Amino acid sequence: MFVLQKYKEFERAVRVEEINGLQLVKKLAEDMEEMFDKKAQAMKRLVDAAEEAHLQHEEDPDLQYEYFNAVLINEVDKENNSVELGGRFLLQSNDHFNHLPVNLSLSVVQVPTNMYNKDSAIVNGVYWSEALNKVFVDNFEKDPSLIWQYFGSAKGFFRQYPGIKWKPDEHGVIAFDCRNRKWYIQAATSPKNVVILVDVSGSMKGLRLTIARQTVSSILDTLGDDDFFNIIAYNEELHYVEKCLNGTLVQADVTNKDYFRLRLDKLFAKGIGMLDVALTEAFNLLTDFNQTGRGSECSQAIMLVTDGAVDTYDAVFAKYNWPDRKCLSVCFSLSLSLSLSIFRSIYLSHLIRMPVCPSICMDSYLSVHVSGLYPSVRPPPSPGYFTQISTLADVQENVMEYLHVLSRPKVIDQEHDTVWTEAYIDNTLPQAQKMEDGRDPVLMTTVAMPVFSTKNETKNRGILLGVVGTDVPVSELLKTIPKYKLGIHGYAFAITNNGYILTHPDLRPLYGDGKKRGGRKPSYSSVDLSEVEWEDRDDALRNAMVNRKTGIFSMEVKKTVDKGKRVLVLHNDYYYTDIKGTPFSLGVALSRGHGKFFFRGNVTVEEGLHDLEHPDVELADEWTYCNTDEYPEHRYLSQIEAIKLYLSGHEPLLQCDKELIQEVLFDAVVTAPLEAYWTSLVLNKSENSDKGVEIAYLGSRTGLSRINLFVVPDELTNQDFLTAEDKEGVFNADHFPLWYKRAAEQVPGTFVYSLPFNSGSENRSVVLASTAIQLLDERRSPIAAAVGIQMKLDFFKKKFWTASRQCAALDGKCSINCDDENINCYLIDNNGFVLVAEDYTLVSSTCLLPTRGVRLSTSDTRATIT
Repeated sequence: MFVLQKYKEFERAVRVEEINGLQLVKKLAEDMEEMFDKKAQAMKRLVDAAEEAHLQHEEDPDLQYEYFNAVLINEVDKENNSVELGGRFLLQSNDHFNHLPVNLSLSVVQVPTNMYNKDSAIVNGVYWSEALNKVFVDNFEKDPSLIWQYFGSAKGFFRQYPGIKWKPDEHGVIAFDCRNRKWYIQAATSPKNVVILVDVSGSMKGLRLTIARQTVSSILDTLGDDDFFNIIAYNEELHYVEKCLNGTLVQADVTNKDYFRLRLDKLFAKGIGMLDVALTEAFNLLTDFNQTGRGSECSQAIMLVTDGAVDTYDAVFAKYNWPDRKCLSVCFSLSLSLSLSIFRSIYLSHLIRMPVCPSICMDSYLSVHVSGLYPSVRPPPSPGYFTQISTLADVQENVMEYLHVLSRPKVIDQEHDTVWTEAYIDNTLPQAQKMEDGRDPVLMTTVAMPVFSTKNETKNRGILLGVVGTDVPVSELLKTIPKYKLGIHGYAFAITNNGYILTHPDLRPLYGDGKKRGGRKPSYSSVDLSEVEWEDRDDALRNAMVNRKTGIFSMEVKKTVDKGKRVLVLHNDYYYTDIKGTPFSLGVALSRGHGKFFFRGNVTVEEGLHDLEHPDVELADEWTYCNTDEYPEHRYLSQIEAIKLYLSGHEPLLQCDKELIQEVLFDAVVTAPLEAYWTSLVLNKSENSDKGVEIAYLGSRTGLSRINLFVVPDELTNQDFLTAEDKEGVFNADHFPLWYKRAAEQVPGTFVYSLPFNSGSENRSVVLASTAIQLLDERRSPIAAAVGIQMKLDFFKKKFWTASRQCAALDGKCSINCDDENINCYLIDNNGFVLVAEDYTLVSSTCLLPTRGVRLSTSDTRATIT
């Protein structure tokens, strides 16, 4: 073969190396750590600026301040005047922000629909947080890879940079409230164990029980994957919402929370409420669960949803929670007659007998401050946390308040912990809603840090001001992973400390209606590693990574390709380690055989650049040869232009992968003669007189492609092949092309054939034939490249039927012939799919078992006549 011969000519100049998997994964983890740290440092600058701005601000209940409201900007009234809190706000399309119209100089403020946007607390918060605008801009200049930065206030408003216009839904509502987002909750509170007690006595019938269900559901929204919980309903008896989970707590992941929500509908009100029994059960449950070593001992809470009680239950608290007060108790009162001020006055009067909620709240306030960690601290009397909910509209706002109580120990200690979320999608954000047609909202992780009040008069009370954060698209992580070092089937993946996937090539987000463009589910959250690396039956790999260990693991795997229709059987070696400063662990999978080897070639820069600029050359669009995203002046460069600029030495700010560039220059030189070879075939009319062969293509291990058309583009039968629309047929950030992967697993020198499954009608169908180029004459040698052709199905069928009539019998007669009307002949590929049949309806969509029919011949193809 022509290409193989060219690589053989350079064989002596090539050095083959075995990939050191552990060394590779540690280096990748260090690169990711550096990238993550840059994001965290940007957030720390926002925290410092926010706390200083709040320190210098004096609260003014009469403050009047016009700010840019995200919904009202650029809105006008009937007289064409800007509406209040609107004003002219310059927006320009920016490719770094998915071509959305944004303002890179200013941020905007979003206020939830159920809040008054000129409330004094909001106006004061918006006023002092204006100081963040300068830091937003400075952060973006220091790290141009940053995307959305924001500050979520404990008062409910959300400041977002760059500024972008928000639009309500068809009902005029914006459902987004920053305080119930995972990044806010994780940053504001520590992991916690929670027991929720729900009063289902007879007095809770009707609206109160409905409000109770909604309150519990809202509480569940505030729990994350690091939290554990259970729900107990009580009247004369205790009723665990899920009987199978009596006496334990479960992780607050999406699946468990959704299941418990469904069980809430089974609650019915009757009888008398025995709260002392419920409290005793809750304390025992928390104590027993602590002894398992799971969950959190430092942050525990009993949350009570009731319409009142007849005692203070001091005996229960004295037995289980005094004097250490390790458990926080929070009361949600559903009383429709008593007001919070009455409860406060009763409490502050130090009456011996008082309604249950203030008594519990007294304990809760002390437990928040003491929490078993500060035994010498005795705060002054205070009503602690108690809230009253009278309507369904009150639920969310009142439930969110308990987060500030739980955050007090962290605030008092000034613990500015950096938190990272798992991969998720938030379809309620405007940048998700305004994505261009055909583009889906992207998976992302968020880094967040809490912001505290540092004023002397409030410091000891532990006041949370809010949370700052920035999003990091998962695609940004892939840019730090050099795909060329992982081999054809190799890949990198990362998981959280709970085992959820941050990035993995088999992570496929679900769609809301099952359709490709139906949109991902708004609450989409990542899946567990065990669901994609399912061959690891004992979860050995998952558990080692969750425990942040460094090591090696091996197993045989079955990897699906071609939209799940084909299977490759591989033996993978997994290498893993933790990413310092984050809750993530990184893994690298390398397939044995050619996947464990890499080769280095060497050519001069001059000859490499000369051949790289040939018109038939393309580089993998999603591979990072040079980082053109970091600085605005580089964003319009193609990768080839960036490589030329880098090698010229005139652009010191341009960062490139020197090793990858050296290898792609080598591949460009070795494969350069192909252009002249293919051109000669085009000029030689007899070679392709009926235009049956339409495209010849080559792909190399460095993401370099060469493509030659034997017909004009408009005459191509399959015009999507080798384009961005054909996602499995081109080099992507996390995989080699399908035809490359399949060819690599065949015997070198043999062709693998296939029909695209979406080939449509017969006259629009094509056949692909590909083969791999192995550098050395041994199985452990790396694959240098793969080449192939696209031809019309009709052309291929004629070749097949002609070949099937030939046989090697001495008399020239075939004992079995496809012309025999009693014989049905099929040509199947190596996965059993029909390539050629007399009945066209069987082609491509039908899979035949190898035992059906008579095998006539096999030669230098990966197709079989049956």
